[in-house]
Amino acid sequence: MTDDTSVLIEKRGSALWITINRPEKRNAINADVIAGIGRGYRAAHEDAAVRVIVLTGAGDKAFCAGADLQNTGGAFAAQDFSKPNVDFADLLRLSQNATKPAIARVNGVCMAGGMGLLCMTDMAIAADNAIFGLPEVKVGVFPMQVLSLLQSIAPRRVVNEWAITGEPFDAKTAMTAGLLNHVVPAAELDAKVDWLIGRIIDKSPTAIRRGKYAMRAIASMSFDEAIAYTESQIALLAMTEDAKEGLKAFAEKRKPVWPGK
Repeated sequence: MTDDTSVLIEKRGSALWITINRPEKRNAINADVIAGIGRGYRAAHEDAAVRVIVLTGAGDKAFCAGADLQNTGGAFAAQDFSKPNVDFADLLRLSQNATKPAIARVNGVCMAGGMGLLCMTDMAIAADNAIFGLPEVKVGVFPMQVLSLLQSIAPRRVVNEWAITGEPFDAKTAMTAGLLNHVVPAAELDAKVDWLIGRIIDKSPTAIRRGKYAMRAIASMSFDEAIAYTESQIALLAMTEDAKEGLKAFAEKRKPVWPGK
């Protein structure tokens, strides 16, 4: 039976907040958390008024401490090995195919699978007391699925050290490695998230949506493939109502009113 309280989904203005609500477990991941985050992502894309997703953890101790090892019979004992895909991997796939921007609000410990949740967002803001890490080797496994996203964000040698030693690191190190956009004192975390939301929602939703789609498409393309693809995409984008409104507003020296089409 699904526990809908494990993840809270709340619309705040133009943002949809997805909050892992297991503070007593340091917001550890279980099946209900995976299902709840996926539910939030789908809800955001079904609501045209939602412009940005914010992913965070309840309380002030943890963003997400990784898999719930205490209640899974060893984390992997219940896995159906006849199934070629796993739910956490499907969540990462869902996030990468999303066309609305997502911000990670890292309010504390971010470990193991929590690093995967961090990496699946487009931008990240962390409190300066947040601690990060890939400790999987300490329990005999490896951050396999996390690496599928992390290796394209942080430098390879840095990722090698994190994954092979399993040792934690601080927000300053995470920022230097490119995992974070901003690090602020914990008391200023919400204000900084609101600031970033504000810098997104006054821009064209159509341009962002199609832009995210294009960035995903060209990620594994060669230059020649990417430039050919984006030539066609810019032509299509110029035909949208948002593009027409943006150019008209620029000529009339006023703020655009985005139709979102």
